[in-house]
Amino acid sequence: MKRVIIIEDNETLNDIFSRTVNDIDGFKVCGSYLNAEDALTNIKNNKPDIVLMDIELPNMNGIEATKEIKKIRPKTLIIMVTVFEHSKYVFDALCAGACGYLTKNATGTKIEFALKEAVDGGAPMSIQIAKMVVDSFRKAPTSVLTDRETEVLTLLAKGNSYKGVAQKMKISPNTIKYHVKNIYDKLEVHDRESAIEEANNRNII
Repeated sequence: MKRVIIIEDNETLNDIFSRTVNDIDGFKVCGSYLNAEDALTNIKNNKPDIVLMDIELPNMNGIEATKEIKKIRPKTLIIMVTVFEHSKYVFDALCAGACGYLTKNATGTKIEFALKEAVDGGAPMSIQIAKMVVDSFRKAPTSVLTDRETEVLTLLAKGNSYKGVAQKMKISPNTIKYHVKNIYDKLEVHDRESAIEEANNRNII
């Protein structure tokens, strides 16, 4: 029997999720909370296998709570439940340790599928969200930059100086300047900001 906790500040939705989960064979709700703080206080006693987590919570939000739960129970599976289908929330949630993502209008069948998929090692999420994740990780199929040039520009885009990039890549600052000149030529730009913007537009970095 897989133990599930619900963290959702809308009482009606919280009740609906709880009833839905309890109706699924092999799953039972061991705790339901209206805020992350109460859930974290009881997480060690509840010992959940899965958490259905709202992103928009009062005070500590769901993404922050996910990070905290993962510190306490690294193996607990966390599925975000939210109204937002926006890539920033997707990435923040996944980077925090969530294994999947559902919208609040998900049917009981979809919730059941998501729970079982997560337990089986999958990453349950809507088609729209999966597409956003794939699109954002997709790089340009034919980049005009070499791997080395891409690495240089990526480090510059993160705010590193030429000297800083040189130290990280263990090459001389003059070599960095040489790479930067080639990057500008290939992207047809004349400064760092334009190079970064153009590379982002082309999905190079």
